[in-house]
Amino acid sequence: MFMKRVCIIIFVIITGALLITGCGGVQDEGAGDATIDGEETVIEFMHLWPPGSSAEHHRIVNEIIANFEAENEGITIDLQVLSNEQYKDQIVVLSSADQLPDVGMTWAAGYLDPFVAGNKFTPLDDILDDGLREKFVAGTLEAYEKEGETYGLPLELNTVYVFYNKAIFDKYNLEAPETYEEFEQVINTLKENNEDPIALGNRDSWTGSMWYMYFADRIGGADVLTNAINRTGSFEDPALVEAAAKVQEMVENDAFTSGFNGLADEEAKSMFMNELTAMYMIATWDLPNFTTNESIPQEFRDNIDYFKFPTVDGQGDTNSFVGGPGVGLFVSENSDVQEEAKQFSAYFVEQWGEKAVAEAGVLPATIVDGDALDLPDMYVDVLEDLNNASNLTLYADVQMSSTVAETHLELIQALFGQQITPEDFAQQHEQALSAE
Repeated sequence: MFMKRVCIIIFVIITGALLITGCGGVQDEGAGDATIDGEETVIEFMHLWPPGSSAEHHRIVNEIIANFEAENEGITIDLQVLSNEQYKDQIVVLSSADQLPDVGMTWAAGYLDPFVAGNKFTPLDDILDDGLREKFVAGTLEAYEKEGETYGLPLELNTVYVFYNKAIFDKYNLEAPETYEEFEQVINTLKENNEDPIALGNRDSWTGSMWYMYFADRIGGADVLTNAINRTGSFEDPALVEAAAKVQEMVENDAFTSGFNGLADEEAKSMFMNELTAMYMIATWDLPNFTTNESIPQEFRDNIDYFKFPTVDGQGDTNSFVGGPGVGLFVSENSDVQEEAKQFSAYFVEQWGEKAVAEAGVLPATIVDGDALDLPDMYVDVLEDLNNASNLTLYADVQMSSTVAETHLELIQALFGQQITPEDFAQQHEQALSAE
């Protein structure tokens, strides 16, 4: 039913009424049809995990749906599945036609803006305030907030760590650093022994942005960067200028592999995976490469560990992370079965957590007890970190508009390339943000 209605909408938009017959001539019944034969409540759900490219995700979703239907007699989930890019295109078409599914998937921060401004997604604070809010990792829901209301329930989460090769560290009697001073000592010892300290592919710029963000967090606290972006603060805050100076201090100390500003992240990753560098900072989406990916030699996987970004000059909370949620669930403002859709969304989130990490290797945005699951040690450790997280700062370029994000990434390149001073770096960010 849902697929037929969607097909009609798309054909009408693209070619007009002449092509409606290509969908079998089914009449448009309107968004969020509540019943079949006056009895059964139908919730339309659209997601972006096809069985081919996302087999485990797809299987878990189907299992959750089957469980929900079994526990809620009289409610049926009408499912549509698209690939990632198809989904992004389709959701825009459906939104424009006021035919969004009752429940669908969205991304955080700036992606939400047109849907919230157009009154397409409904706030979900009522179900969050009914005990669901406390089940999320600290800082994840904020990425889905607009003007004090929450428009999405995050499903996935990635946090950024410095991963390191224990064999290389052991060779020189090094330990994972907890302070920036110790970090510098590790880097210097590696250099003295002709080892490349850190793999970085900053041609992509978002990789360098993560280093800058962590320095900003440790020096200025959890809110200083976010406040500068949302205009309750300034990019010329002394902490943000000092963060830029620390980046250049690392560059001047040859902490990163040669030619890093011209390398892609995949090239830097390859260097680390081939044990040509001792360290590599990346988000937890790469955890399978260090734990369960059977195509990676077991000896290498056994040698990889991680550490949290160190404190800087005695400042900073190491339980404050840079990262961000992946996709989340929305509920349509125009749904005719909104209460049932919210009920299903809350159920989905609660069921997804343990299943996602145990069966698909996905870190969920909800708090999960890793010790109770059969997981690699690194997953258990990361889940414990998330349970104790004090803050999560969303990637800077994701927080920004597309125009400012482009400026930010260009300035990150210039900063790491020492083509700009920390003061100019801050000033140009401030100018770009003020022009919005």
